Amino acid sequence: MGNPFDVLVVGGGHSGCEAAGICARCGLNTLLLTGNLDTIAKMSCNPAIGGLGKGHMVREIDALGGLMAENTDATALQFRLLNRSKGDAVRGPRAQCDRRRYAWRMRLLLETLEHLHMFQDIAEEILVKNGRACGVRTQSGVEIFARTVILTTGTFLRGKMHMGQAQWDGGRLGDFSAHGLTASLNGFGIETSRLKTGTPPRLLGRSIDFSKMQRQDGDADPARFAFYDTRPERLTSDSEFWEKPLLGDSDEQRPCYETVTGERTRTIILSNLHQSPLYSGVISARGPRYCPSIEDKFVKFPEHDTHRLFLEPEGVDVDEWYVNGFSTSLPFAVQEDAIHSIVGFERARILRPAYAVEYDYLPPTQLFPSLESKIIAGLFCAGQINGTSGYEEAAAQGLLAGINAAAQLRGMKPLILKRHEAYIGVLIDDLVTKGTDEPYRMFTSRAEWRLLLNAGSAELRLLSAAEEHKLLDEERLCRILQKKRTIEEKVTFLEDEKLTGGETVGHFLRSGGNAGRIRDMLPNVSDAEWEEIFYRVFYAGYLKREQRQIEKMQDIDGVLIPENFDYDEVRGLSNESRQKLKNIRPHTLAQAGRISGVGPADVSLIWVAVEMQKCH
Repeated sequence: MGNPFDVLVVGGGHSGCEAAGICARCGLNTLLLTGNLDTIAKMSCNPAIGGLGKGHMVREIDALGGLMAENTDATALQFRLLNRSKGDAVRGPRAQCDRRRYAWRMRLLLETLEHLHMFQDIAEEILVKNGRACGVRTQSGVEIFARTVILTTGTFLRGKMHMGQAQWDGGRLGDFSAHGLTASLNGFGIETSRLKTGTPPRLLGRSIDFSKMQRQDGDADPARFAFYDTRPERLTSDSEFWEKPLLGDSDEQRPCYETVTGERTRTIILSNLHQSPLYSGVISARGPRYCPSIEDKFVKFPEHDTHRLFLEPEGVDVDEWYVNGFSTSLPFAVQEDAIHSIVGFERARILRPAYAVEYDYLPPTQLFPSLESKIIAGLFCAGQINGTSGYEEAAAQGLLAGINAAAQLRGMKPLILKRHEAYIGVLIDDLVTKGTDEPYRMFTSRAEWRLLLNAGSAELRLLSAAEEHKLLDEERLCRILQKKRTIEEKVTFLEDEKLTGGETVGHFLRSGGNAGRIRDMLPNVSDAEWEEIFYRVFYAGYLKREQRQIEKMQDIDGVLIPENFDYDEVRGLSNESRQKLKNIRPHTLAQAGRISGVGPADVSLIWVAVEMQKCH
């Protein structure tokens, strides 16, 4: 296919879109290879973005020049801020999106990028020359060459669908399964394993009795994902999808609904477990722990008489509804009976059945923190191929893989985000250090420094990374820098300024004083700036404590372990520690210490050996 591309991205899901988008915007000649151009950025499961931990990552994606945040805002049907009653650090913005419009708009966005090309075909074989990935051979026999390759294959590697005892090939309902790529990767020594995921049925809206359910409206003050206060202007195009106004108060948003399963639902599910591929032994791969099937809910949580279900709209142009919480792989007839046993669904008609899908993934400890393969140079992997679950986790990995592929071609150091810098840093460090044998999902609880990772501070925390890798235009970088200065100046002012009686403003706020009164003292700051100022002042003691703890760890976090370091030469390591260190090959001492089974004594032995190697 002509001259080699700079970057070849294999897969057009959420990970592939971010990888291809950032590479093209960095000026690299990029090809996005996908099995179906009509399903780019398709929301295979719930058409929703964000949530606890996930919403934070979407803000970080926006801060690093990614596409997901603005596309979500422009195609949202409803906004809700989860954990609103709790502290800012663990609140999670979430949006229900129009599934078709989200995908269409993302494709339109990609098509406007000057350096991005698209091609429909299925990758069957990785091409490698002198130990480095140099392209792929497709199902139709086309050879595509590139200087770097990014695999974002989702659930399509040897994807197998399950519904009752019925099985057929496919990465999702109505789509294909890629069979050759796994064998090609295995041939180069890359290990693969199997995971499982699933999805619930979709129902026809006019067949549902919404009057029997509890209505859930969106927030009157939507918490959006993109940072519009630092954007020079919104992206524009002739397409109506670009001009769609952002949703305002809850009256403009589409409602969701809540219902519950009943005793008859339980009876139907439990009496048909023998027909479930999960319980008949047909499926052996592990599924997502935090999104269990309805079968798992009744079996593993027998103390619960009912289970909550959420009915969520799929779009403004269709009368199709997603039954959140009812993932299953039972036969269709059983699905119908179970659905009709639920309040409000007595006469519901199923438009799309529920199903489970098994697929291949690459255990991510085979990757460097840059997401480049340790076995094949120039090969990056991102998304569900690394064992994650969710659009946000996939998009975050795709963005970082794209940034690091670009950095490699430019002769720059890779962008390795630390755990105290971003949720994306937590995600990737967990994957490449600990690995996963079940679909990984992000939560705020996974971040030990989550007070420093509040959603509103994402573009401030990641400013230096965006500057160094030239991920944002100069005007936006200048606006973020000015925002950062304003926030820092006003925080200092509030900590020093004294009220009548000698109490500082900072102490007044931390003592429960009227924040509105203090807000009036800063008439020239924006609402976004005020939220961050208040956060830093109100939580000042906790933030300083976390910062001190991080500083204590800087000594070992700054000690790099050479890529060719020989762990067999380190005396005193246990066989278990030695083997895990050799397999994972940690980048720093701190990463070595996070490997399960590697203790503080092992870290000390490695530290001494690294320092001795430097002396020689």
